[in-house]
Amino acid sequence: MSPFPRTKLTLYAQKYFMMEDSIEMFLQDENCKLSNPAQEKPVVTAASGALLMGFYGLWTLFALPGFRKVPVCLKVPYLPSSRTQTQNVMKLLHGRAGSLADLGSGDGRLVFAAAVAGFECTGFEINSILNGYARVKGMWKGIPPSTASFINQDYWKTNLSKYNNVTVFLAPGVMEVLGRKLEMELSDEARVIACRFPFPDWTPTAIEGEGLDQTWAYDMRTIQKLSSQPATK
Repeated sequence: MSPFPRTKLTLYAQKYFMMEDSIEMFLQDENCKLSNPAQEKPVVTAASGALLMGFYGLWTLFALPGFRKVPVCLKVPYLPSSRTQTQNVMKLLHGRAGSLADLGSGDGRLVFAAAVAGFECTGFEINSILNGYARVKGMWKGIPPSTASFINQDYWKTNLSKYNNVTVFLAPGVMEVLGRKLEMELSDEARVIACRFPFPDWTPTAIEGEGLDQTWAYDMRTIQKLSSQPATK
């Protein structure tokens, strides 16, 4: 028997479990095809376009709910991290422990990876569909809520001082503002890891990967020390 009731949310999540990387894989496939357009036939092109629009429609279903709760300047669309990117984050978390906050946790893949590694994780996600999907996915994987929880809460309005590890995969336009918030709230022992887009005013402690999968680790002790130094002319 299933370990949890077959609610509409459960059925909905199960339906899309196998689609985690489908958008990324599809776009990669399309890029390969577009590199040699002479081989494309009109029917194939039309079918590919229709399929792409279908994936885009599904993506907007996940991405848009909850956006009205966030100021326009702080809105960040949902984009799942790749497997390589998640592995790079875990490398930068090696040797650390304790609590971890994933800001904009999406479908929860990074939260689950960190929970398996022994962290007590909280995923912040204002998209209720993604939140429900991640919770059901956690039950499906057998990961207890005590180590991987998801809350429908705006991290911009949440004090993050109790977390000594923070991971973010957001948009470039919000990184500077987020950096100021984290500087005010996190302790010197905290480490922040940014995926794909670094903090523009911070000096990283370590870097993993390259290109779209690159990740940066920042130790708050170093960040606080540098920010307290007087600016040189």
